[in-house]
Amino acid sequence: MIERLGATENLSIARSVALGRDNAKGLLLGLAVGVALALSTIPVAAAGNGGSAFLVAQKPVKAPSGFNGLCARYDWVCSMSGTGSTLTSKQLELAKSVNRAVNKEVREIEDLRQYGKEEYWALPSYRGGDCEDLVLLKKKMLVERGVPSKLLLIATVLDRKLNSHAVLVLRTKSGDLVLDNLTNKVKPWKETGYTFLKLQNPKSLSRWDAVLAGGVISDRPTASR
Repeated sequence: MIERLGATENLSIARSVALGRDNAKGLLLGLAVGVALALSTIPVAAAGNGGSAFLVAQKPVKAPSGFNGLCARYDWVCSMSGTGSTLTSKQLELAKSVNRAVNKEVREIEDLRQYGKEEYWALPSYRGGDCEDLVLLKKKMLVERGVPSKLLLIATVLDRKLNSHAVLVLRTKSGDLVLDNLTNKVKPWKETGYTFLKLQNPKSLSRWDAVLAGGVISDRPTASR
C-alpha cells in the first residue's frame, strides 16, 4: 500500500521544523547568461543538455557558499544512504506527499530576517525557512524513510523570473523530477522553465557539478542552429 502523509507525518514535519534559507534575488537575463558562462569553459554547443530527461554534469564546480559546512552539521546531506539504484513507485508517491506536506506546513521566511545574513542553509526553524531549508527538510524526511540519498540531489537554479532558487531533484529511471516549494506539482526538470546551474554529484554528494541546462541556457545559440 502506498504510504501517505497523515496527521502523524505532519507532526513529524513540525518536530523537524522545531529542530532546525540563497536569498531569492532578481537577476537580469544578461547577468543570468553571464553566470552560466562563468561556471565553465564548455563549448556552447555542448552546454544545455536540453534533449535529455536527465540533468547531465558538465564539469566539477565549487559548491554554493551556503552548502559549506553542511555535511558536518547534517551527515545525511552527503552520506550515501539507502539501497537501490532506481526509485520505486511507492517511493515516488511518498516524495509527492512529502513535497505537498512540507510546502503546506513550513512558513517562508528570508535568511536576512531570520539569521541576519543573506545566505544560511539550515533545516527550517520554528519560524520557518526559505527554499534551501525546505529542500533540506524534504531530503531529510525521504532519506529517513529509505529513499537512497544518491537519488535526492540539491540543485541551484534561476526560476522563471530569474530569481536565485533551490530545488530537490528526484532521480527516477525515466528522468529527473523536481520537488519545489513554489508548487505542489512534481514535474520533469525540463517542464519547470528553470535555468539549472549546479547540482550535487550523485556519486559524491559533498561535490557539485555545473549542469547549465534549461531556461535561458535553452535559448543560447549553438553550432547546430
